[in-house]
Amino acid sequence: MMTASPFKVQMPRVQTTSVVFASPHSGRNYPRSFLSRSMLDERVIRSSEDAFVDVLFDAAPRFGAPLLTAIAPRAFVDLNRSHDELDPALIEGVRLQSSNPRVSSGLGVIPRVVANGRAIYQGKLRRGEADDRLNNVWHPYHERLQGLLADNRREFGEAILIDCHSMPHEAIESFGRSGSAKPDVILGDRFGAAASASVVEWIEAAFDRAGLSVTRNAPFAGAYTAQHYGRPSRNQHVVQVEIDRSLYMNESTIEPNEHFDELKGLLNQVIAEVVGIGGQEVPLAAE
Repeated sequence: MMTASPFKVQMPRVQTTSVVFASPHSGRNYPRSFLSRSMLDERVIRSSEDAFVDVLFDAAPRFGAPLLTAIAPRAFVDLNRSHDELDPALIEGVRLQSSNPRVSSGLGVIPRVVANGRAIYQGKLRRGEADDRLNNVWHPYHERLQGLLADNRREFGEAILIDCHSMPHEAIESFGRSGSAKPDVILGDRFGAAASASVVEWIEAAFDRAGLSVTRNAPFAGAYTAQHYGRPSRNQHVVQVEIDRSLYMNESTIEPNEHFDELKGLLNQVIAEVVGIGGQEVPLAAE
């Protein structure tokens, strides 16, 4: 079981924006007891991790925005899933409540598999163990996230969450027409349900000016966090950001590559522009 905090919050000295950055899948504190039960080695079990995304966005507090990052790893608890997305194929005593493709594929809140469908465990987990993980990791993280957004709505009249992720390069290799350029970044707003058009346009323009190619919502439109917290009619917006991992890391060895610092510099430019959308005196109109 996790003994350290499952997340970290880095607050700016002076908060100047309604924007919050979060990295829910970059946690890399793997409990020894968890690793000892897994059939996977310590490298393979990290294949679903959004490695180093927390580092790529760690300049956010310098620009006046909070940064919430997971410490607990995604393979242990997936913070971009609902707490009730429990997998009956993994957890004893759980019945399938409804058709859920994420759960069926083994990617529920307590994952059964990592990337490419590789099983984490042999056998099932006790329901009590799953509940302990939710109580010690999932609920504290989401209580803190909800608190940050609520604080911003009180202070600024709005809240804008940038939910930061990375995607395997192979996920976009088959995307679009054969031979066409592949996106560096995919923005997910659940096809307009999670954020107003003006928010998404501002963020897309910031990536464009940094020289990064952007598409929206395909193949990633946003999961639980965007669906649950994105309420543009209440001036609460969520945009999921997916960055091609091959831009900054060796996906086989899970190490930064020679372009890491270059991309980090470009993302610093993006962060500096994105926080500006939440620093306006008049809150954005909901659409």
